[in-house]
Amino acid sequence: MCRIIAIANQKGGVGKTTTCINLAASLSATKRRVLLVDLDPQGNATMGSGVEKHQVNLTSCNVLLGEATVEEAMIRPVNGDYDLLPANGDLTAAEVALIEMQQRESRLRHALEFVRERYDYILIDCPPSLNMLTLNALVAARSVMIPMQCEYYALEGLSALLDTVEKVKQTVNPELKIEGLLRTMFDPRNNLANDVSGQLLVHFPDQVYRTIIPRNIRLAEAPSHGMPVIKYDRSSRGAMAYLALAGELLRRHESSVATVVNA
Repeated sequence: MCRIIAIANQKGGVGKTTTCINLAASLSATKRRVLLVDLDPQGNATMGSGVEKHQVNLTSCNVLLGEATVEEAMIRPVNGDYDLLPANGDLTAAEVALIEMQQRESRLRHALEFVRERYDYILIDCPPSLNMLTLNALVAARSVMIPMQCEYYALEGLSALLDTVEKVKQTVNPELKIEGLLRTMFDPRNNLANDVSGQLLVHFPDQVYRTIIPRNIRLAEAPSHGMPVIKYDRSSRGAMAYLALAGELLRRHESSVATVVNA
């Protein structure tokens, strides 16, 4: 069964795209079939996968507007063992055009229905805002992974995102749930980071991943080389962390499947 996960946070610079790219690569390394959907007009997941965003013929924009299918628009990055639905600045125009369309919040979900059986995981990289593109991702997804830094404003931003997820669940996607909260760019020497991390564990004990993504130079360098960190430096702390996250994700899903089967 394909699991569609939106990776979202309305706050930028929290490691959202980094998580998308490296989780896709890490899941692929475990022989899972993965599609990465870039739904951010910045196209960072596209560039970070080694694809020049201005040279692609078809993007997620064309898919949302009904001008191409996912199968027609997706490509296989040279540096990634996953499929990619690329994006660039054209998505900004698509967001405006969607406002006038019927079923505008369900365009991505309908488009993915034709390819979902080909994949074990579809990861959606959302823009750093709660707009029509993010809404499309939340309607298409079964769950939401929230990367976040353990800093002062993190909990306030998390509250706003959780409210949005709940509204989407109540109105257009009753299956939507929180996949998990991922602590990123973590520095254990920072007292504030440890304090916020502790608060997350108190308030969301079952939803915070045990895996923590550290601040890591190799992880930060990898996008400039257009490759996931496990391709750039597999022995780095960043690569080990995302491989651990993939393992934790798989264990959670296999455990939930086993529970349903035995029920």
